Amino acid sequence: MQLGLTGRVALVTGASKGLGLGIAKALAAEGASVAISSRSLERAQAAAAAIPQGAFATHHDARDVEAVPRLVAEVTDALGPIEIAVLNSGGPPAATDGAGSLAHEQWREAYELLLLGQLALVEAVLPGMRERGWGRIVSISSLVVREPSSVLVLSSAHRAGLLAALKTIASESARDGVTVNTLLPGLIDTDRVRELGSNTPMRLAAIPAGRLGTVEELAAAAAFLCSEPAAYITGTALAVDGGAARSI
Repeated sequence: MQLGLTGRVALVTGASKGLGLGIAKALAAEGASVAISSRSLERAQAAAAAIPQGAFATHHDARDVEAVPRLVAEVTDALGPIEIAVLNSGGPPAATDGAGSLAHEQWREAYELLLLGQLALVEAVLPGMRERGWGRIVSISSLVVREPSSVLVLSSAHRAGLLAALKTIASESARDGVTVNTLLPGLIDTDRVRELGSNTPMRLAAIPAGRLGTVEELAAAAAFLCSEPAAYITGTALAVDGGAARSI
C-alpha cells in the first residue's frame, strides 16, 4: 500500500527514544520530512542521527505551553509547514501507594504534560492544516483511558481528558481534510514498561497475544493513521494491545 507521505512534513514530539523514535523512523521510511523533539537537544540530535533518512532535531518540553510557537516556527523554517503532528510524551510518575499518595504538584505537572501542552501544539498547527485542506494529528495515549489503572492514575485521568477534547476537535476539522486520531498502546516493549515491571510472565500471560508488542508494530499503526488512505478515519481511538483490553 502506498501511504502517500512522500514530502509531507511531520513533527513527532518526545521522539528521542521509544515509541516516538519508532514512529519518526516509520514516517521517514515512508518519505516524510521528519522533525523530532525532546527535552534534551543532545538526545534529539542523537536520535535524528539514528534515522537513516535523517531528521531535524530540536528541543521542547511538552509541559512548556509558551514554547510551542517557537517549536512550530523552528520546524516550519527548517522543513516547511507542519502537515503531520504526532503528539507523544513520556509518562508521569506511577502512584505505587495509591492515588491519595500523589501531591497536588504532581497532578499539576501531569496536567501540563499530558493535556495542556498537547492541546497547545494542536492549537498551533491546526489552523494551517485546515487552511491548506490537509492534515494529520495523531495522539499517542494509553490503554488506561479505557481501563483506568490505580498505579497509572495520573495518566488515566489526564489522557482521558485529552482524548475527549480531541474527539471534539476531530468533528470540527473533518470537513477541512484534517483527521485527528488517538492510539492506545497496551504493553509495548519500551523502557517505560520495563521500569514499571509490566513485562513479568504473569502480565504477559494475561495478554491474548502472549507477548509484549513491538515499537515497530505501534509505529506502523501511527504511520497508517497519518497516511492518505486513512483520510476517512477521524475521531477514532485505536487500541494496539494484543487483545488485552476487556472492554468493547
